[in-house]
Amino acid sequence: MKTVPANPCTDRLAELVRLACRRRLDAVLVFGQKNVLSLSNVDCDNACLVIGVPPRAKGQKTGLAPKVVFTTDFRYVPAVRRTAPYLEVVDCNRDLDGSAIALVRGLGRPVRIGFEGDVPAWRYLQLVKAFPKAKFVDLKDELLDLRAVKTPAELARVAAAEALNDQIWALAQKDFKPGMTEKDLQRIIRAYMNALGDGEAFETIVCAGANAAECHHVPDETVWQKGEPLLVDMGVKLDGVCSDMTRCLPGARDAEYARVYAAVLAANRAAIAACKPGMTGKELDAVARKVLRKAGYVKAFGHALGHGVGYEIHEHPVASPRSEMVLKPGMCVTIEPGVYLPGKLGVRIEDLVVVTESGCDVLSRSAK
Repeated sequence: MKTVPANPCTDRLAELVRLACRRRLDAVLVFGQKNVLSLSNVDCDNACLVIGVPPRAKGQKTGLAPKVVFTTDFRYVPAVRRTAPYLEVVDCNRDLDGSAIALVRGLGRPVRIGFEGDVPAWRYLQLVKAFPKAKFVDLKDELLDLRAVKTPAELARVAAAEALNDQIWALAQKDFKPGMTEKDLQRIIRAYMNALGDGEAFETIVCAGANAAECHHVPDETVWQKGEPLLVDMGVKLDGVCSDMTRCLPGARDAEYARVYAAVLAANRAAIAACKPGMTGKELDAVARKVLRKAGYVKAFGHALGHGVGYEIHEHPVASPRSEMVLKPGMCVTIEPGVYLPGKLGVRIEDLVVVTESGCDVLSRSAK
């Protein structure tokens, strides 16, 4: 008898069902491509995961097995059935929302339906029209929290993507030459990402000289002069996941640049040393901010210390002055303090780390 492989996301799906039970939901609709991927291991740009939440009997710690149906259109049905035989797949007959609604109706009369609160307004209105007496419960943040803790397979893929990012950075530097524009340098990095990986995880940022003072500067025709500092923020996509790293080439640094660079590097290292499970994003952010405050540059550090990385370049957790998110083993988060002095210079040093049982492991290995 042929063995059907298990869903590699079973534990995450089970945790969502437990959450739905606690929230007294009758059904959950998941439309977001990356959320569907994180629960089914299927990457599809037109799909809905319909989860029927079974009621709990008195005295039972767990309810009956949930009903989970993956609905998509004819373009993807054969591939999903072939690559994910553990899923029940329904052809939506070119009407994804109608199919999802029909599947929920088949569960009975739902009173409380979980969904992603950031779905398009037209989709939400269609759902409300179909279930006028139901209460819709936003699970957007909960789904992002579930994705934040990576499976071992996902962690291996993120580590491989970050290792390729290091490799591309080393290769690109050999091709960089003073006199090239920021766009020229961006194209070099992009070409390596397309050749060796699956393209950019985001638009590569290249900042020559004082342009680095613009935190998310858009590369333009500015020429990189010999001896001038350069800031590059880059991430390659590989096997469905993202990577992220920022490095600076100081050039013939002046005294002020040297002071700023030393302060940012110290903040980066202090946060990496402090990062551990159980601390909040606010507490991690505060570690780096304390170093920059002592150096006199904290007011020039205007963004959060870091963000999660995975199927998307910005995920949970968040390390910011207001973040109460608790770090857990298996989370990937960037450590990227920066100082930006308008019209003069900018320095950002970013590493991607994975939270472990006792601290964190740094995935980006490029020299700083």
